[in-house]
Amino acid sequence: MIKTQPQFATSDAVAQAPERQVDELSLGTVRGAGGITARLRRAIESGVYADGEQLPPERQLADAFGAARSTIRKALDQLEEAGLVVRRAGSGTYVNYAGPLQSPLEDITDLISPLQLIEARFAVEPYMTRLAAINATARDLDNMDEILLRLEACGGDKDVFTRCDSEFHELLARSSRNPLLVHVYQQINDVRSHGQWDSMKEVILTPQQIGEYNRQHRALYDALRQRDVQRAVELIEEHLRTAKSDLIGVHSA
Repeated sequence: MIKTQPQFATSDAVAQAPERQVDELSLGTVRGAGGITARLRRAIESGVYADGEQLPPERQLADAFGAARSTIRKALDQLEEAGLVVRRAGSGTYVNYAGPLQSPLEDITDLISPLQLIEARFAVEPYMTRLAAINATARDLDNMDEILLRLEACGGDKDVFTRCDSEFHELLARSSRNPLLVHVYQQINDVRSHGQWDSMKEVILTPQQIGEYNRQHRALYDALRQRDVQRAVELIEEHLRTAKSDLIGVHSA
């Protein structure tokens, strides 16, 4: 998969730039490795760079920050010491940050019914999707497309579908460029992945229903790519109504 490299803005509104190509924007000089480390840390913690994503090469960062490559190396050393990146010889520097440490959810998960989970998703996902339609980068959309291809190729494999479906919706959250929404949605995904949902997954995820969910995913992706905010929100609400109806069907059967 080919990813475009994000660029950095000169303010904390970095995540609002529609595209983030380092070589398209000069940052001006940032004094010392400490300042560069702080700027990169903000970009990582705000979700501009996702967990596991490769940072731009040292040369590109040096050009963007107006700094020597030795200074860039010191900044990357500091990020590595903080556990935010991993440096792989001959490959590059990769983000090692999945978000803020989360509190254990075991107790609350046991109290949440499937319909309560859907209610929580109705409260979060429509506005999250609205922001994603506005703020998603070309890189975000390419990554969504790659996940969709895996979803559409999963056939009737319920485990593959469940894993890729979680990835798709979490990337939708990341595309909102709102770190708090990302954190909230990660907790929702944690509840969705809890063992008590396995029995319902076995009943709901028939090949026919997987196909319907994937049709909805693809339509949502198309609306995001077209920046059609209203249509994207309508589609995520349709998706959630389908999930709610399926859950009700399981309980009434």
